[in-house]
Amino acid sequence: MDEGGGDPLGLLCPVGRPEKLAVYRGGQTRVEESSRAAAGCFGGGQKRDWQCPHVRVLRVRPKVGKVAAEVEGRQAKPEARSGQPAPAPAAPTRSRAGEHREAREVCEWKEPEELKKLLDLELRSQGESQEQILDRCRAVIRYSVKTGHPRFFNQLFSGLDPHALAGRIITESLNTSQYTYEIAPVFVLMEEEVLRKLRALVGWSSGDGIFCPGGSISNMYAVNLARYQRYPDCKQRGLRTLPPLALFTSKECHYSIQKGAAFLGLGTDSVRVVKADERGRMVPEDLERQISMAEAEMRFHHVAQAPLKLLGSIDHSPCLLTVQRLQGAVPFLVSATSGTTVLGAFDPLEAIADVCQRHGLWLHVDAAWGGSVLLSQTHRHLLDGIQRADSVAWNPHKLLAAGLQCSALLLQDTSNLLKRCHGAQASYLFQQDKFYDVELDTGDKVVQCGRRVDCLKLWLMWKAQGSQGLELRIDQAFALARYLVEEMKKREGFELVMEPEFVNVCFWFVPPSLRGKQDSPDYHKRLSKVAPVLKERMVKEGSMMIGYQPHGTRGNFFRVVVANPALTCADIDFLLNELERLGQDL
Repeated sequence: MDEGGGDPLGLLCPVGRPEKLAVYRGGQTRVEESSRAAAGCFGGGQKRDWQCPHVRVLRVRPKVGKVAAEVEGRQAKPEARSGQPAPAPAAPTRSRAGEHREAREVCEWKEPEELKKLLDLELRSQGESQEQILDRCRAVIRYSVKTGHPRFFNQLFSGLDPHALAGRIITESLNTSQYTYEIAPVFVLMEEEVLRKLRALVGWSSGDGIFCPGGSISNMYAVNLARYQRYPDCKQRGLRTLPPLALFTSKECHYSIQKGAAFLGLGTDSVRVVKADERGRMVPEDLERQISMAEAEMRFHHVAQAPLKLLGSIDHSPCLLTVQRLQGAVPFLVSATSGTTVLGAFDPLEAIADVCQRHGLWLHVDAAWGGSVLLSQTHRHLLDGIQRADSVAWNPHKLLAAGLQCSALLLQDTSNLLKRCHGAQASYLFQQDKFYDVELDTGDKVVQCGRRVDCLKLWLMWKAQGSQGLELRIDQAFALARYLVEEMKKREGFELVMEPEFVNVCFWFVPPSLRGKQDSPDYHKRLSKVAPVLKERMVKEGSMMIGYQPHGTRGNFFRVVVANPALTCADIDFLLNELERLGQDL
C-alpha cells in the first residue's frame, strides 16, 4: 500500500480519481469510511457538487509497467531500488499560459506524408532486429493519440483503468474465441455473471444477453431481434415475406440506427424520425402521432388493394401512383436513447414505454453512453423506466473506462430468442452430444463465428473497484462537469449551448473580436468558424483535444466530454485557460 500519486500506477490514476478508496487502519482497509467521505465531496456532504474535491487517500494497487504509463500519456516515475528512495521526479514543464503540465502531450501531430516516413510502414521480405522492433513500438506510441490522457476530451471514451488494462493483456495473451465452453470455460461463465449483474442494474431478474463488437452492432442486433420476433419466417425466406416495416427513433439518435436499417434490408426510409424537444429528448406525443399515422396509412393500403387489382398491368395509372404514395408500413420497434451523442440527453422512457405498450411495439433503449449512470444512486433517475424495455445496449468502455471494446446487448427475453434468430447450428462447433451442457456454448447467439473476450476487463475492474467504487467514478464525472459549467459562468467568452443534464458540456468560445456583437448579421457565421481554428491549434500543439460539431441550426460548438476517471479540477482549469490562450488573437 502506498500513498496515491507516487508510483507508475499513480501516474495512471492520480489522486482525485474515484477508484476503490481505502483508509488504512491497523493492516485493514476501510472502504466504507472513505466512500462516505468521497460522497460528501461529490455532492453528498456540505460542499456543493461543483466545488472541486480534494481527497487525500491511500490506495491498494498493483504495479504497472513503464510502457503503460507512456500509453496513457504521463511520464512514469523511476522505480526505487530495494531499500532506497526513488529519485525525485523532474520538475513539470510550464506552458506558455503559465500552467503546469505533464512532459508528454495528448498528441504529437504530424501530417500524413511525414508520418508515413517516420513510421516506415513498408513491409519487407527480411525481418528486423529486436532493437529495431522496439524502436517501431516506441514510434507507434509516440505518434498515437493518448486517449488515456486526462486532457483528451474528444470522444465518449477516455481514461485507462489499470485493472481493465490487465484484463485486456490477459485476454490477448490467452487468445481464445468465446463461442464454446470447451475452449473458453472461464470466460463463458464470467460473461454470464457480468451480463446478469448488468441486467440486475437495469431492473430485470432474468433475461439474456451477449457482448457485441460495439454499440452499433448491439443496436443492429436489437432491430433484427424485434423483426424476427414479429416475423420469424424472415430468417429462412427473407425480405419477400415481409410487409413494409417502420421503426421510430428521435432526431438525436445515434447514426447506427440508420445504418442498421440499411444493412438489414429495411432501407433508411423505414426509419421514422420523431421530434425532439429543445434539450434533445424524444417527444412522446409526436411518437404517438407518427405511429398512429403509420397504422392508418397501412389500413388505407389494405383497403386500396382490391380496386387496384382491377387496373391490371397499367403501370402508370394515376390511381396506382396515388396508392403507392399513401402505402403505409407496419410499426415494429421504437429505439429510445439514454445519453445522446452530442447533447447527452435522456429520452423520457416511462412515457415512451407507455406508447410502445399501447401499440404492441418492441422498445429498445440505446444506453451505450448513458447506461453506466445506473450505477449511481444519485443520478440513475435519468433512466427511470428502462426496466420496461425489451432490449438495452450498454457500453462500459465509455463512461466506466473499461477499455475498447466492451459493449453489451441485454434482453429481457427468456425464450432463447438470440439463438433462434441468429443460430446456424454448425455441426463442427456446436455438437449436441458433447460431454457437458451444450447450453453453455453461446456462439450461436451472434452472427460472428470467432468472438473476442470482452468480459474480463470489466469483471476485473469491477472486482477491484466494487460497485461502490464505480458509483463514485460516475458521481465524480457529474461533479466535475458541474464544476466546468460553474467556472465557465465566471469567465468572459464562454457561452453554454444549454445547461447539461449529463457529462456532455456543450458551449461556444466567443473570441475577443466577437464579444458584444451578438446582434451583428454575420455573428453566428463568424462564431461557427472559431471552433475549427481552435481545434487545429490545440491538436498541433498537443495540449488537449476537444470535439466540435454543428447541430441543427446551431453553428459549430465545442463538446467537452467529462469522462476520464483521472480528471481533476486542475485539468478543467487548464482547459479553460488554454482555450483563452489559443483564442486570444481571434
